[in-house]
Amino acid sequence: MITLIIALVAVLISFFTFYLVNDLHKKYQNPKGDNFSSRPLQLQAYERLVMLAERISLPNLVSRANQQAGLDKRQMQILILESIKQEFEYNATQQIYVSPSAWEAVKNLKDQNMLIVNQVASSLPAEATGTDLNRRLLEYAMTQKKGTLNEIVTEALNYEAKKMMK
Repeated sequence: MITLIIALVAVLISFFTFYLVNDLHKKYQNPKGDNFSSRPLQLQAYERLVMLAERISLPNLVSRANQQAGLDKRQMQILILESIKQEFEYNATQQIYVSPSAWEAVKNLKDQNMLIVNQVASSLPAEATGTDLNRRLLEYAMTQKKGTLNEIVTEALNYEAKKMMK
């Protein structure tokens, strides 16, 4: 009788161990199973795109570019445009994790800011300095009656990120 009880306990322990090991094996073999979520990656992408939108806003661009003293208008224009391009290219991979409309909004922001920089630079005389360009860009940013595209894009990205957190 004792042998039968020991055999029964041994069988139960082996079944339990088999199912436990099998379940753990499935979890590690298939990382895309129930325990994997892309939500943290998506939220991080929205966070990085909000930071991108802030970094390529005209006031922030001017603030960073203003540290380069003694540049003429054309050099400052190139510096600001390159800064926008680099920021955008650095974050281009985030489009994988965000909605197509969010990515399109970020692209439009980049394009609009580059267009504004080019238009403001072309409206200045050829002998204008980089400081003149920066001053005129800040004046332009301050005179926007409606919310700037930068604010609109940032709000849209924040809205989508908050929607994901619910």
